[in-house]
Amino acid sequence: MSPMPQEAHSGHGAANPPGGKTRFRRPDPTRILIILPNWVGDLVLATPALRSIRARFAGIHLTGVVKGPMAEVLAGGDWFDELVHWPGGQTRDTRRQSFLGMASELRDRKFDWALLMSNSFRAALFARLAGVPRRIGYDRDGRGLLLTDKLLPHKFDGKFVPVSMIRYYNAIARYLGCRDCPMVPELFTTPEQEQVATDALEAAGVQPGQPVVVLNPGAAYGPAKCWVPERFAEVADRLVEQMSAAVLIACGPKEIDVARKVAGHMRQRPTVLDNPVMRLGPLKALIRRSSLLITNDTGPRHFANAFGTPVVTMFGPTDREWTATEVASEKELHVPVDCGPCMKRQCSLDHRCMTRISGDMVLAAAIELLKGRAAAAAT
Repeated sequence: MSPMPQEAHSGHGAANPPGGKTRFRRPDPTRILIILPNWVGDLVLATPALRSIRARFAGIHLTGVVKGPMAEVLAGGDWFDELVHWPGGQTRDTRRQSFLGMASELRDRKFDWALLMSNSFRAALFARLAGVPRRIGYDRDGRGLLLTDKLLPHKFDGKFVPVSMIRYYNAIARYLGCRDCPMVPELFTTPEQEQVATDALEAAGVQPGQPVVVLNPGAAYGPAKCWVPERFAEVADRLVEQMSAAVLIACGPKEIDVARKVAGHMRQRPTVLDNPVMRLGPLKALIRRSSLLITNDTGPRHFANAFGTPVVTMFGPTDREWTATEVASEKELHVPVDCGPCMKRQCSLDHRCMTRISGDMVLAAAIELLKGRAAAAAT
């Protein structure tokens, strides 16, 4: 997660600064390599910038570099002409299994520009080894010498200033001359993803017209982001009793225990999507078709915002400014505490930022969103 740039500098002296005004005219590239963020939420929040880049460079070949499992998040979209996976994933091409081998392969394809939406040193080194002559990204994490066009993150007193990642990525797009940058993320689904979601809903016994509530009690970032499992269970029970909702509990491979813990505390019978764990693509489709998502501040929250699915999000150690979106269908719940936002993965105190969010607070927000959704569907 990173802040907005203060200003941009080009090692070539010929780049387009934020605002879209061109200082020096240069020919457009014919092939652009875009190295994408490594977190699910950040990837979704980059889609407005990707949309504006696709529009600005229509007809130019765009290749995205993505961590293997997250390609499913982008499936169905038209931002790229192709996606390639970071080395180390499952592939039969032994050349692509190594960092240097994949860089060599992309060098042969002669990309003109590399846009670094990932902030890592590794991303900049990869673009340099791939022989891309113009490398554009934020000058941070010691990678400035590897970039030709350096955007400077905004800091105050030596610390990054929190700002929405949508604006952060849009600043890269504006640097390239993109004028109209959306502020709401977008996603798409594939027929295959939709079919898996359909099968899950049928297996859960969801009836026509029945509200579908998805719980997302885990967080890949760390346990400090996680609301109390017993309270997820309490809210889910009350939604079944008061709204006749069908409840499905989503989880990642490392979140199975917390999902089962929530189910174990419920009086009602939910469906836990743990056998097998639902992959990111089908989960995206399931959330699109749901009536409500109740989640920690983690990746699936952004699926809901991209599709306009109502969502209740509990914020604890994270600063909400980093992932702010202009989406009306989200209720953000946050209780200020003197030690937050700390941005820690694990709480060294008593987890007060999350435990002070009560079940009544979440239930009230959930019912308001469900009733609003039902009223909108009736009109």
